[in-house]
Amino acid sequence: MIGGELDVRVWAPERKDVRLLLDPRTPGERVLPMTPESRADGASGYFHARIPGVGAGARYAFALDDDSRAYPDPASRSQPDGPHGASEVIDPTAFAWTDKHWRGIPVRDRVLLEAHIGTLTREGTFRAAIAELPRLGRTGITLLEIMPLAEFSGDFGWGYDGVDLYAPYHRYGTPDDFRALVDAAHAQGIGMILDVVYNHFGPDGNFLSCFSPRFFTEKYGNEWGTAIDFEDAEPVRRFFIENAAYWIRDFHLDGLRLDATQAIHDASPKHVVFELGRAARAAAKEPGQPARDIFLVAENEEQKAHLVRSEARGGWELDSLWNDDFHHSARVALTGRREAYYTDTKGTPQELMSAIRWGYLFQGQRYSWQHGRRGSPSLDLPASAFVNYLENHDQVANSADGARVATLTTPAKWRTMTTLLCLVPATPLLFQGQEYGALRPFLYFAHHEPELAKQVAAGRAQFLSQFPSLRDPELVRRLPDPADPRTFQESQLDPTERETPRGIALEAMHRELLRLRRDEAAIYQQAADKVASAVLSDRAFVLRFFHEDGDRLLLVNLGVDLDLGVAAEPLLAPPEPTMDDGGSPKQVRWQLIFSTENPVYGGGGTRSIEDDLGHWRLPGESALLLRPVLAAPDPIYPRPKPGGTTEAK
Repeated sequence: MIGGELDVRVWAPERKDVRLLLDPRTPGERVLPMTPESRADGASGYFHARIPGVGAGARYAFALDDDSRAYPDPASRSQPDGPHGASEVIDPTAFAWTDKHWRGIPVRDRVLLEAHIGTLTREGTFRAAIAELPRLGRTGITLLEIMPLAEFSGDFGWGYDGVDLYAPYHRYGTPDDFRALVDAAHAQGIGMILDVVYNHFGPDGNFLSCFSPRFFTEKYGNEWGTAIDFEDAEPVRRFFIENAAYWIRDFHLDGLRLDATQAIHDASPKHVVFELGRAARAAAKEPGQPARDIFLVAENEEQKAHLVRSEARGGWELDSLWNDDFHHSARVALTGRREAYYTDTKGTPQELMSAIRWGYLFQGQRYSWQHGRRGSPSLDLPASAFVNYLENHDQVANSADGARVATLTTPAKWRTMTTLLCLVPATPLLFQGQEYGALRPFLYFAHHEPELAKQVAAGRAQFLSQFPSLRDPELVRRLPDPADPRTFQESQLDPTERETPRGIALEAMHRELLRLRRDEAAIYQQAADKVASAVLSDRAFVLRFFHEDGDRLLLVNLGVDLDLGVAAEPLLAPPEPTMDDGGSPKQVRWQLIFSTENPVYGGGGTRSIEDDLGHWRLPGESALLLRPVLAAPDPIYPRPKPGGTTEAK
């Protein structure tokens, strides 16, 4: 809309005649010709129309040549009746924003929670999600990562089958309802990023090829459908680059999560991911205002480090990468299961320590599961270049029953690994409900017409068959039907779980851990090169966070009670003694400041970690955080003389 006029422009280079349909399929329908735009070389391919007196809320569509069908706008901002209906005119300036002074979330303050709008609340709407924000803010969540919103077919779905990239899914609410959610989040000190899918379109409701087959190419393979052609037509490329900027500019979002970037194929001199990242950052800069701090994170199954390197080093200048290696090792440590893509990880202390220090575990070594090499060298990347998680939508749902990981391990182990996730360098990500130990499953759900639904269900069963335990014929017969409304409903969070003793305890633990992450300088610095680690046993290890204002010690034991005795491990040594006012040394000892065995968090209590003789004892399945404090001098004991005799000192 421009000054009360509807200004419409659409790219259809192979079409000879494009007409604008106002209020299509109604008694007031008007059919208006669109004017082809031309360049000197005759290669424009755009059609244009400007119609006065058409305001927000009007419906429109396109007629293409002699095709009798009415097609929605490829860049529609709203599809009130779904992807097969007419598009709706939206005024993007009508919403009254209140976040003028919002500047985003700084790097070290980022704590992500991934959420699906349809299952985050029972109502499954943008407006209902607003009520969740104060609680999430109190817990310590600073960035809400929303699963894809682009309009898709059906009554429910994950969102990765989007077909109208500019239109928020109509069943969640209007575009302004989404703006209201973002605005409310900013008022609570929470940023919001959106998961976007630029590697494929869904199988139902995608009409882009009707406007131009040049949107797609057979040059590259794509496991989810026909690959998108980013190389041969600038308008196609611009369609996606503008989309990235659109979400940042028109919805004040704080960043994007780019889905499956390994399937975004582009051999252009500047990769489209690099260009859309640049466009997104430019969209966060308003005239006369400092730029908002936005967060661009990628999923990349191939684990290519160049996505987060600078342009000068051949990189795409994103901020972070999802770290599946950390997840896989942690999951094996928690459950002991090593099927399918968990085959190459063992969940050992050394693996976890390496993932904390170096990010990816596989940086070009052979990966037996894929019969080839995996990853690329990334030893130079900072901790902020990685997002760690114990759960996300994929990993929870990649099972027979969508079980949350907390149900697959012991409560004590789950508290222990949660502590590791929340305190170590790298950006932590929780999955909705994880902060209070949600027990409701998260299943794969996708509502389609019957024939397509049958194909989707078969494809899902085939995907899960990579897990040998999921090939059992009886289990296959019991797999939830993705198109069944009950599958969707069972995946919706149950708010009453938060009020159980277990829910209260786990939410309190997350709140304290994220406070420690924020308030303890040695942890807040989020510098992997300032953390040293050592293996204490086949199930236990220690991390020491070095800082000029005081070190912190994190002891992690995923096994049984461990008696270290007088441990010959320098990382356990207390910091250097300090001097009192008289110049005499004052002894320093470690003091416990957090334990997963605290009864407040559902634990069984924590005994003393170091006795008067300096013997270390670590409780089984626990994580303990210690800080240095002044202490009384060591007790006086007889000490051996050279040669083995003793004398009192």
